[in-house]
Amino acid sequence: MSWKTLDDMSLSGKIVLTRVDINVPVENGRVTDTTRIERIKPTIDDILAAGGKPVLMAHFGRPGGKPVVEFSLEQLREAVAETIGHPVVFCSETVGDKAKAAIAALPAGSVLLLENTRFNAGETENDASFAADLTALGDVYCNDAFSAAHRAHASTEALAHLLPACAGRLMQAELSALEAALSKPEHPVVAVVGGAKVSTKLDLLGNLIPKVDQIVIGGGMANTFLAAQGIDVGKSLCEHDLADTAREIMARAKAANCELILPVDVVVAWEFAANTKCETVAADACPADAMILDAGPKSVAEVGKVFAAAKTLVWNGPLGAFEIEPFNMATDAAALKAAELTRAGSLTSVAGGGDTVAALNNSGAAKDFTYISTAGGAFLEWLEGKTLPGVAALEG
Repeated sequence: MSWKTLDDMSLSGKIVLTRVDINVPVENGRVTDTTRIERIKPTIDDILAAGGKPVLMAHFGRPGGKPVVEFSLEQLREAVAETIGHPVVFCSETVGDKAKAAIAALPAGSVLLLENTRFNAGETENDASFAADLTALGDVYCNDAFSAAHRAHASTEALAHLLPACAGRLMQAELSALEAALSKPEHPVVAVVGGAKVSTKLDLLGNLIPKVDQIVIGGGMANTFLAAQGIDVGKSLCEHDLADTAREIMARAKAANCELILPVDVVVAWEFAANTKCETVAADACPADAMILDAGPKSVAEVGKVFAAAKTLVWNGPLGAFEIEPFNMATDAAALKAAELTRAGSLTSVAGGGDTVAALNNSGAAKDFTYISTAGGAFLEWLEGKTLPGVAALEG
């Protein structure tokens, strides 16, 4: 680890500009999921305990560099206060005299929430002048927004070069988990890579093949690999134009001694609908008028054996159309097996990505994984081996 944490900083009496991600879902003025807010509580607690003054910077939606009422962070103030358990004062400006005055007047033990950073065009442009205006507000910079670390914005990248900088507890946890899973993992390492299309996971597969021992291919992606082997996948979602690419990936994996695990049996249906008629058939026996919507029980059993022999698991993407029953069965069963092995202490399991988190939550397995990342794009880009500007800036 070449980045500093809160433990490395002197915070007593200091104003700590804390970049967080509280870009949460809101319906009718009410926050419907506080998960991202819950994740920032340890950082805020520790700053306050060390005698620091937390000043939160965050984005919300895409207001296009100008104030838009529906994207104001004021509507989140109450939910933030309730979730973190500390009084939260809202400032209707992000920088300038009004923000400075709000910080100066902030009572001890309270938290200040600045207005949406994206109300300023300089935020997404990573503008040096806007970063300097932010710098003028505080003494220390703390980045606790791993999920925004793949963007080089003023509050995620430029600011880290202008103040003493460190990672918050969530950022620290994310980076530590990913380092354990990919940078310095205990082998054998298995990756689950699922999703609808191979085309969206080419960079990910390319980065994983030299680093892991086995890759379980799931979801619509698996159909493309089956078809590339000459197997008829009927009316299944399949990128037939990527057959050559799939064969190249298989050849690269073989050369790197990385085993690609494809379904040996599949669940097929004749319409994409909940609880519709379905059958389990061999992977090479999909009826011409049917579509593959999930992996079958034999495939799940094989995946379970792979998990049982592994020491580290990295998971991104479901094994089937998990959002529609009964095509959640393979994803749920595999997730619960990984959770069981993690509880037993034999497997380190790290997962992330929007669909992945939803699938693991649906299965009830998420609570037992070693780490579940709430970051979408940043998690995927890290797995792809890309440099994340927000992380690189902390490394100095």
